[in-house]
Amino acid sequence: MRILLFTGKGGVGKTTVAAATAVRAAEAGLRTLVCSTDPAHSLADAFDEPLGDRPTAVGERLWGQQLDARLRFEEAWSDVRTYLVDLLDWAGAEAVEAEELSVVPGLEEVFALGDIKTHAGSGEYDVLIVDCAPTAETIRLLSLPDVIGWYMDRVFETQRRLTRLARPLVQRMASVPVAGDPVFGALRRLYDRLDGVRDILTDGETTSARLVVNAERLVVAEARRTYTYLSLFGYHVDAVIANRLLPVDVDHPWFDQWRATQSEHLARIHEAFAPLPILTAELASEEIVGTEALAAFAKRCYGDDHRGPLGPAARLSEVEPFRIEPDPAGDGVRLVLHLPGVAPGEFGLARTPEELVVTVGPHRRAIVLPDSVVRRDVAGAAFEDGCLVVRLV
Repeated sequence: MRILLFTGKGGVGKTTVAAATAVRAAEAGLRTLVCSTDPAHSLADAFDEPLGDRPTAVGERLWGQQLDARLRFEEAWSDVRTYLVDLLDWAGAEAVEAEELSVVPGLEEVFALGDIKTHAGSGEYDVLIVDCAPTAETIRLLSLPDVIGWYMDRVFETQRRLTRLARPLVQRMASVPVAGDPVFGALRRLYDRLDGVRDILTDGETTSARLVVNAERLVVAEARRTYTYLSLFGYHVDAVIANRLLPVDVDHPWFDQWRATQSEHLARIHEAFAPLPILTAELASEEIVGTEALAAFAKRCYGDDHRGPLGPAARLSEVEPFRIEPDPAGDGVRLVLHLPGVAPGEFGLARTPEELVVTVGPHRRAIVLPDSVVRRDVAGAAFEDGCLVVRLV
């Protein structure tokens, strides 16, 4: 099975590219599901078909789905929410305020990851295409398996045992609500729902992320940061789609400056994302709505497929975000982390007994070291060809 994640700054045409890719994959004979995890769904508008929370047929071998994260949230989080409402009520919050404050921002999107895992293991589809939320939300979403996994491995069981021991004493001394087994059980079910998602999404043979950009300065700058953060968390980016380029046959002096600006930014895109392939799609003369228009757009974007049976779902690049290899300069090893666009002074590096902690901008990743290198010490770190190279001896 192949999974494609499409993301980009809001308004760049991400949903259109994702839907068109799904249409092209279905035309290639692949059972294809395209689903939206963007809270502001527009996938149904792209197909001009009603879509719900369950896969709905929109063509031959083609299904669409707009995930209702709120519904998943209510199903899986009710015990925790009840506890939080009781706790906030005890603290003096009004009933309506307690209800609103009990919803953890951003947590609804977590449950979309569970659906990706379910679809990947169902055997019902050959290709799963995910129309992700705009870039900031996508990074948060894809970093959650790391964050929650770290908490569950290091804190969860200890916290659960301490709470069990402290609950009788606290309840005798104060009326404050104390989390019970149903609350911890809900947390465990959440983790079990996500367990294995990271392995699926960071397997380059299975999953690729594709960045959709316009030839605009702010859009390109954000896409470069997204590429860096996706690489930090181990996700394989295999292509960039430059969308809405001015058609070559538009010949009018009014467009000369626009064309020159786009050419400049397109050159910057090729430079910034090398060696990734850059696919291009011209600005359409009319709205791209419906499977017929999406199919025509996909042909302009992907051209004539020469990628075998997977068509547009084939892996377009094999740049590895992370690897461990022998150190050619000695008897140690090198940990190589692909961090494009990061300058030597823009990252942080720390070491714990079992992990290497890398910080880039607002994001931090704890990389669990294999047993074969966990006893080695960090001998130095440097940037080489867009990669952070850490020597372990």
